[in-house]
Amino acid sequence: MCGIAGIIRSDQAPVKQSELQAMIETLNHRGPDASGISTCGPVGFAHSRLSIVDLAGGLQPMQTPDGLLTVTFNGEIFNHIELRAQLKSKGYEFRTHSDTEVILHMYVEYGPECVQHFNGQWAFAIHDRKRKEVFLSRDRMGIRPLVYTQTPGQMSFASEVKALFALPDVKREVDLTALNELFTFWSPLPPRTFFAGVNELPPAHSMIVKDGQIKIWQYWHLDYQPNEDSRSLDDWAEELRDLLINATQLRLRADVSVGAYLSGGLDSSVTAAIIRNYTNAPLNTFSVNFNDKDYDESSYQQEMIRELGTDHQTVCCSYEDIGRIFPTVIQHTEKPVLRTAPAPMYLLSKLVRDSQFKVVMTGEGADEVLGGYDIFKETKIRRFWSRQPDSAIRPLLLKRLYPYMKNLQAQSPAYLKAFFKIRQEEIDSPFFSHLPRWDLTSKLKNFFSADVKQQLAHQDPLADFESQLPRQFSEWPSFCQAQYLESVNLMPGYILSSQGDRMAMGNSIEGRFPFLDYRVVEFAARIPVRFKMNGLNEKFLLKHAMRDLIPDSIRKRPKQPYRAPDAHSFIDTQKQSPRFEYVNHLLSAEKLQENGLFQPEAVQRLVKKIEQGRAIGTRDNMALVGILSTQLLVEQMIQGKTVSTNQNTTASATTLA
Repeated sequence: MCGIAGIIRSDQAPVKQSELQAMIETLNHRGPDASGISTCGPVGFAHSRLSIVDLAGGLQPMQTPDGLLTVTFNGEIFNHIELRAQLKSKGYEFRTHSDTEVILHMYVEYGPECVQHFNGQWAFAIHDRKRKEVFLSRDRMGIRPLVYTQTPGQMSFASEVKALFALPDVKREVDLTALNELFTFWSPLPPRTFFAGVNELPPAHSMIVKDGQIKIWQYWHLDYQPNEDSRSLDDWAEELRDLLINATQLRLRADVSVGAYLSGGLDSSVTAAIIRNYTNAPLNTFSVNFNDKDYDESSYQQEMIRELGTDHQTVCCSYEDIGRIFPTVIQHTEKPVLRTAPAPMYLLSKLVRDSQFKVVMTGEGADEVLGGYDIFKETKIRRFWSRQPDSAIRPLLLKRLYPYMKNLQAQSPAYLKAFFKIRQEEIDSPFFSHLPRWDLTSKLKNFFSADVKQQLAHQDPLADFESQLPRQFSEWPSFCQAQYLESVNLMPGYILSSQGDRMAMGNSIEGRFPFLDYRVVEFAARIPVRFKMNGLNEKFLLKHAMRDLIPDSIRKRPKQPYRAPDAHSFIDTQKQSPRFEYVNHLLSAEKLQENGLFQPEAVQRLVKKIEQGRAIGTRDNMALVGILSTQLLVEQMIQGKTVSTNQNTTASATTLA
């Protein structure tokens, strides 16, 4: 995995190497093994390399022998061996063993349609000198990032926004529409980012830049058409198992050691069990634990460690650990977050790096693809209940949701009914599944300043999202509609980004995701809904397919999503004060007033409430983390200051590396 950057000048002026150098230096954390720059008149590429495949021969930017094509590439093409064989049969000759060279030859053979043949995770740019254009593409699920901006006379792109900010004419401003969307959906709707004028190339999209014009199109679509109802459960399970085994084997292709995360949940256990039982690869696993036992899953991790006999290492996380690392975490996420969950993932990837590994397999994507989240269960109950709204028994079903959330479990049926928005008039909404979550998140906007509220008064994030839904959305089963919303919004915008790529690459670690192999995703979209969730039994088909590999205690345990302590990581309720001076500084009335995004009085009341240990609910936790992370971004990336966790927190005018 690597960092990429580039400049394409529409005024035909030559690209300055110094600007490319400045951009790629900000991405050293993504690839500390080597770096390179290539310029050709008005086009210049830069690359920061994490060497994983063909350690000696895969240097980038890479050119074809005739010099007509140049590529800068971040990611992996897992089926490069098979594609190489096909190309050789057509007469292509190779100078390296890298997948990067396969991309170049595939582009020669198929042009922009080459991505249809790739099984992998990628963001790359190819300069085609003959056509005088640059072709850029991003993988189907949005695993690897690609952001870009246009300024007078040029278009610039990179793996991360901080590389664009290394250019002197790129403005640093908050996009309030993106802030509005993030405080609704947890992530801006692509192509927006938190920064005005900086866009991301959406997942499954490609782009051509030519003569100062940009053309963007979607090359792959999620399509839910559950069918083949006559197929038996065993038949579906056998195909899923074969696909997952192959997807895992493909993702073990590397010239360095590959480790695996082991959370104690079903998905990472499946990945680790496949490595143990269907490959000859050594099995080294890594986990994060918590001092706060409400979040800790170490007992389940230990059970899988014993079952698989792994060489295992663990990092234990305290409130202070999360609060201390949070400024660094936000420097990598480059967008506000509403939970601290990325912070322990950053510490976990550091453990992997310190253990001399560069690659880890994870179970990400299984919940979205195979129907594991509680929001799917929640939707099913709410629809079931809406058919008999006066039922006295059905409210009890809501107690089956989120068993790990003590405050919610203590609420009355009337409160739960209101909380989960059992409203007949919303039954036909395309967003029925997500309205409770988005309604709760939107309440955080009460903290916005009067000026921000005024500027956003006529915006409707849900209408904007609805305009992006595919034509066939209304034809899908409601369960699949909920899956789609998770797969195109929260997964690429938060799970794979803030909690995924950015936390792993912050420590030069590449994550690989067998459940997001596009063949698995396409297969899962055809599975009958009853085999995804049987009654309220989530990921039913996966559990059935892997029943001989995973102990019953793991397969049948209640679903517990990965979470981390939020407000307590920043505020010590025993001492009734912030744990770190930077928290005190960034949430002070003066700093809030200066940045102008949030109401100082309202934020002060929230902080005081948390300090005094009064009932802290989900909304309070999300508000504190969201406001603090936004303030950190403004301080670090807009104003160019560094934030440390020492007593004297905010250093003056230190530009980000």
